[in-house]
Amino acid sequence: MKYSFTGASIPPGVNSIYIPFFPDRSRSGLGDLSDRLNRILIDRFINQSKLQLAGSEEEADAILDGFISGYSNRPFSIGGNEQANQNQVQISVNARFIYTQNENPEWDKSFNGSFTFDPTDDPITGEQTAADEALEQIANTMFNDAVSNW
Repeated sequence: MKYSFTGASIPPGVNSIYIPFFPDRSRSGLGDLSDRLNRILIDRFINQSKLQLAGSEEEADAILDGFISGYSNRPFSIGGNEQANQNQVQISVNARFIYTQNENPEWDKSFNGSFTFDPTDDPITGEQTAADEALEQIANTMFNDAVSNW
């Protein structure tokens, strides 16, 4: 999906956003999950809006921060031989979006994404791809929730 927003839809005076590293508190075992989420979020907010990426909270007009709170990779459907023929990766992220001139966040809530894959195909790549897809869903929802306030 492509999104296109004009600068006029962003509140006046909001030109930059700070998106710090989201720590992985899920014990996912995937060492780069935080990096991947950070890259996806920056891509969404910088490439699909007119916001600039700020280097710190002090320089930013808006802040999106949080942490990865949950991760699971479980059988989703079982085949006739009691083997999982589909696994599902589920990821939860707690995040808040705040305009730096406001005291209270616009929102502070949990976001979830999930994606299924065939573990008999290539379990490592399948899980990585499913995790990316789940992170994309989460980033899209965060972006949409942020821009719905614009």
